[in-house]
Amino acid sequence: MRQSKNILVTGANGFVGRLLVPYLADEGFTVSAAMRSLEGYNNDPRTTALKMPDLSESGAAWMPLLTGIDVIIHTAGIAHTEGEFQTYDQINHLATAAMVRAAQQAHVEHFIFISSILAQTGASAYNVLTEQDIPTPKSAYGKSKLAAELAIKKSGIKYTILRPVVIYGDRPKGNLATLIKLASLPIPLPFGSCTQPRSILMIENFNSAVRHVLTSESAINQVFIVADTSPLSLSEMITQIRQARGIRRNLVSIPTMMLNLLLRIIGKSEIYERICQPLVASPERLLNIGWNPLPTNLRKNIRL
Repeated sequence: MRQSKNILVTGANGFVGRLLVPYLADEGFTVSAAMRSLEGYNNDPRTTALKMPDLSESGAAWMPLLTGIDVIIHTAGIAHTEGEFQTYDQINHLATAAMVRAAQQAHVEHFIFISSILAQTGASAYNVLTEQDIPTPKSAYGKSKLAAELAIKKSGIKYTILRPVVIYGDRPKGNLATLIKLASLPIPLPFGSCTQPRSILMIENFNSAVRHVLTSESAINQVFIVADTSPLSLSEMITQIRQARGIRRNLVSIPTMMLNLLLRIIGKSEIYERICQPLVASPERLLNIGWNPLPTNLRKNIRL
């Protein structure tokens, strides 16, 4: 695949997009950064900032953004929200399908879709996840991402689908942001017995995975799990965060059954599955086409 590409990154002011755009510019790509609002955007002079259509509206006008674009990297969507299934479906699935149709009309060469491991599974899994597994998403978010994947595959456009696990880096969102805030408090925490491994993904490794599939013929019309090669348990994550903060470990080991019961009592039973049960996803398929990730380094990437 040729190296010189004009790339459109959607969701360029989101957690993933705002770190991916300057990375790709550093790598020598011509990048257009599309986002919902240009207000407050720290525009990199090496990139072109564009206002993105509202994904919640049907019939979004994508064509004006696609002139001269070779590759679309679609990171835009919703994840950490209380929205109903219809909201997830419209923004993550139907808007993606509409963008793919516009991309075909504009003769875009390659559509890279940032999906999620939750398109494949629920919040935990007792087997090591691979791309060969039959997808069984449990959440509205995961189901909407899988629906978008299927729409892309049926479209006929050349695609690559990435299913990242939880991404950590500068100013994360969602559950990881909550964990970092909690672990940074100098108080005992009752998670010493949460030793089941869970896959995570350093933002530098996510960026390099995108860079790799951009220029690899082996990535065309493929789905890849993206994860660091070394999973960590919740207790290990908290320990590393506290070490970086200069806080002593101070983890209390209570039986996991008791922890589960306590979370149920306070109406947070779903948290137990996300923090104390395993979820290991194998990036072997991506490694086999030459991706070379950095070692897991949670201590380096815990800024809020």
